[in-house]
Amino acid sequence: MTAIKLALRNLIGAGLRTWLNVFVLALILILIIWHYGIIDGWNRMAIRDMINWEIGGGQIWTADYDPYDPFTLDDSHRVLSPSLNDEIEQGNMAPILVTQASIYPQGRIMSILLKGIDPDQQVSELPTDKLLGGDEDIPAIIGTGMARDSKLNTGDNITVRWRDVNGTFDAAEVTIVDVFKCDVPAVDNGQIWIPIEKLQEMTQMPGEATLLILDQDYTWTGDENGWVLRDHDYLLQEMREMIKVKKVGGSVFYIVLMLLAMLAVFDTQVLSIFRRQKEIGTYMAMGMTRGQVVRLFTVEGAMHSTLAAILGAIPGIPFLIWMGKVGFAMPAGSDSLGMAISETIYPVYSIGLIISVMLIVIVTTTIVSYLPSRKISKMNPTEAIKGKLQ
Repeated sequence: MTAIKLALRNLIGAGLRTWLNVFVLALILILIIWHYGIIDGWNRMAIRDMINWEIGGGQIWTADYDPYDPFTLDDSHRVLSPSLNDEIEQGNMAPILVTQASIYPQGRIMSILLKGIDPDQQVSELPTDKLLGGDEDIPAIIGTGMARDSKLNTGDNITVRWRDVNGTFDAAEVTIVDVFKCDVPAVDNGQIWIPIEKLQEMTQMPGEATLLILDQDYTWTGDENGWVLRDHDYLLQEMREMIKVKKVGGSVFYIVLMLLAMLAVFDTQVLSIFRRQKEIGTYMAMGMTRGQVVRLFTVEGAMHSTLAAILGAIPGIPFLIWMGKVGFAMPAGSDSLGMAISETIYPVYSIGLIISVMLIVIVTTTIVSYLPSRKISKMNPTEAIKGKLQ
């Protein structure tokens, strides 16, 4: 307790040097917590949107299906078994049929994925109910990203060309009945959604599907030949790896800032020991052991981070709370990165995040403060009182 009181008195007496170090450490603390809060907020929002719009409670794929290899689409379709059709009737699954196609907006050709989905499905937030009850021969819905790229709007007609199961090309006009807003590129970019029965008829694949989306409250325990279950761990793996990469990338910047701050603390400790030789010698002459004096200067240096945490909380807490309410607006064009990302990300600050960041800064500052303090253990009290280092 005595060491803490002496250290605090010495820090306050050091004046501007102390407050500059404290300011830099406080700024680093706030920036690190804010940055990781943004990343964690993005992670939660992306996973929630992907589950609600794309993957539901998981997906069942045909064994040949690979979403990153369009050449597999010709063989990635199978007839739905009676047991799967029963689950679809109960609302536990939504079948999707996928095929390659081309459209011709404004006289140019554009390759797309033509996807058929059950208009009555309730497992995804896709507004498939817009595909019901219209007078259009082939109604279609698209996302805002697709609408922007193709210059299509609600009510537009567009020619679609596809190839059926026998390899024969055919074409027809589809009518855009709705443009929906979605932050998940996997259900938006380069895709047109139509009723699955229409697509099955167009491609001559009656009763077939490429994949099925499971309801979030349903767990599939069946075993269908030719079908493979893909759970959340599999479907969200790439998103989670991307978040890890973002965290590592941000860490490099903050490590540089931490190194600069630690260098300032280290220099301050070295200068303090050099200028306070007589004080150190006096402490030893009064009966303090070398270890106690080393501990005093180590505590003194470590208290930079403690003061930074206390003083940084004054502007930091209101700032972080405000950011949690208004969010962080992503720059224009972020939706073209191919990842699920919303226009505004709301940061999430967990207790674990705040405590871990503070502990890292405090422990690092303590270690950096201890390194120059070791020189005290080699000092001769008599020479120190004279102001001369050995």
